[in-house]
Amino acid sequence: MSSNSLPPPPKNRIVVGCGAAVLDYLAAVAAYPKPDDKIRTTSSKVQGGGNAGNALTCAARLGLNPKLISKVADDAQGRSILNELEADGVDTSFFVVSEGGNSPFTYVIVDNQTKTRTCIHTPGYPPMIPDDLSQESLLSAIDGARIVYLDGRLHETALIIAQEAVRKSIPILIDAERIREGLDDLLKLADYAICSAEFPKAWTGAPSIPNALVSIFLRLPNIKFVIVTLGEDGCIMLERSVNGEDYQTEEIDVDVLLESLKQQKDESVPSPTCISSSVTRLRANGIGTACGRLFLGTAEKIPPSELIDTTGAGDAFIGGVVYAICAEMPPETMLPFAAQVAAANCRALGARTGLPHRTDPRLASFLRHSSQVIITSSAK
Repeated sequence: MSSNSLPPPPKNRIVVGCGAAVLDYLAAVAAYPKPDDKIRTTSSKVQGGGNAGNALTCAARLGLNPKLISKVADDAQGRSILNELEADGVDTSFFVVSEGGNSPFTYVIVDNQTKTRTCIHTPGYPPMIPDDLSQESLLSAIDGARIVYLDGRLHETALIIAQEAVRKSIPILIDAERIREGLDDLLKLADYAICSAEFPKAWTGAPSIPNALVSIFLRLPNIKFVIVTLGEDGCIMLERSVNGEDYQTEEIDVDVLLESLKQQKDESVPSPTCISSSVTRLRANGIGTACGRLFLGTAEKIPPSELIDTTGAGDAFIGGVVYAICAEMPPETMLPFAAQVAAANCRALGARTGLPHRTDPRLASFLRHSSQVIITSSAK
């Protein structure tokens, strides 16, 4: 599709990220090997990876102007990491390049049978420390930024970036993939969080994901929304109501509300959709209540013959959400859009090969702020 037929990118499209940028060595195999097996690959690829690197590559292809703060060594892997990011339009001028040491890299085994991937990661050395980023570089990096994205790694440096973003009233998005050192401090400063399926219950101790979302809202009063990604089962999002106390609504058990949204899914629709509740006072038994809207986003039903590799699907989803925030998409458009971006990425080997460009015809309707949206104003 011609870029001339699309609306222009968001006016403020500067995105600053901090986190992992690595080199992935991908090997697709017919089935995961047993101990002491010798097997052959069905395909292989060497490609850039890392949560922040992937998400910002996605953002660049969608039309944003991302800057990435990270660290590599002056080795062949480091040069490959930087060259690939730069080729995709990611500003790497704020990278720290160490003399000696090693750049981070990951072996990724993709199982063609189960459609799963196993990652074996080697961290970079020496690790990034706050002193690696001067105050001058920090201020230059976040100047004019629309949003700051932190993937939870390099937590000491990320905290300094987050604190400066708060001082400049720049919104912060946190990738809460798993419990990590320093993540709590970052979450306290966050405006938005995107979590793995396992994180909410692990972090809160709540018995279910919906209950955990309410608990997160109570523990993090600055959070505007939290999204939990569920792979082929889509995602769940809780959006805080700004004027929640003004709504005289009955309390609804949040688990019951989610089940009611699930009942409204149309399984015959293969493309991503979104179902939402009205602004509601949500009750999590034994935890408390929070006022907001609950959303259920579906994933694209990818034909088995087209599903190649899920590596980086979550990062692609985050890249879509970052774009949606910059474009001020409503959640009903944002969630299907991000799911469509992630689905496109699953159709090729590696975390970046399938990342769609802005001109991808599958994204056109979303970029025009129209999508297949199911809105139920009073789901209970």
